[in-house]
Amino acid sequence: MRRTASPLSLTLLGIGTFLLVLAAMLVWYVEPRAAVNPIDIDTTAVYQGTGSYFDQDQIRTVPDQRITVTQQVRGNVADSEKSGDAVWDVTTTVDTDKSLPAADPHDALEFFFNRWVTDRKTNQPVHCCKENPYFEGDAYLKFPFDVHKRSYTWWDNSLGDTVVLHYGGTKKVQGYTGYRFTGTVAPTKIGTRLVPGAIVGRKNTPQVLAEEWYSNHGIELVVDQRTGRVLYAQVGPRRTLRAPGATKDAVVLLDARKLGFTTGTQQTQVKLAKKESGQLRLVGETLPIGAAVAGFVLAAVGAVLVVRGRRRSDSPDSSQPQLTM
Repeated sequence: MRRTASPLSLTLLGIGTFLLVLAAMLVWYVEPRAAVNPIDIDTTAVYQGTGSYFDQDQIRTVPDQRITVTQQVRGNVADSEKSGDAVWDVTTTVDTDKSLPAADPHDALEFFFNRWVTDRKTNQPVHCCKENPYFEGDAYLKFPFDVHKRSYTWWDNSLGDTVVLHYGGTKKVQGYTGYRFTGTVAPTKIGTRLVPGAIVGRKNTPQVLAEEWYSNHGIELVVDQRTGRVLYAQVGPRRTLRAPGATKDAVVLLDARKLGFTTGTQQTQVKLAKKESGQLRLVGETLPIGAAVAGFVLAAVGAVLVVRGRRRSDSPDSSQPQLTM
């Protein structure tokens, strides 16, 4: 019995088919499972700028002070594995040079502890696991994977609500290009605070339930397109107190037009974005394209050799004597 296909042709055809299947698996199976929010995150972002704040010792607003905001994000691995979501504990402190360095973060000018829970794939908020606060929106600590050139709703923790950030082109951070998003917050009443009446112009009233107002001069976020990691962040918070029913601010608690990532934080964020984006590009583009091209070529060559082998087996064997009449 003659052989219809050589071992080489079958091998090439098999390898080519395997590579084509591998390319499809990398795109449709591996990459989606690689593009997920981590549960073991441990990062620190530092913002710095100049502004005014209310000094409780001097009982007045002090201008032109350096203000530092430190935001530490740590993943709660145990709760994340239990829920299947990304559970991140976030500690935020607002300090002046007067309170830095602080042995206890509670000694800071302001201190916040929050727990953010998000779907690992979509980055959408998940309301479980003792989240604090109850938040909404597309983005806060990061944007979703595969960022588009459109507006996103960003959660402003001071406002207690979402803010629409509009796409504003691209911008380089430490030589690395990201998508730029901007927005502002108009003066909004966010609550009340019991204070001495004299602070808000009510000298004859020992204590007043003053209105607390918040606005933001400008929010700017530069984001890595593939991973959604924030490469640069700048905010301009303004918090004031007003007498009940008043239309004008009586005292400024905090006012900083530009609080932005320090150079060190920018460098760290860009380094991580390059690494993560490169890994996603490898499994989502480089390897699938290479596997698809190589698989197509090998499968085509193998198929041609198989066909040729069958043709030879079907043709008369010229080496054998032919019977003639």
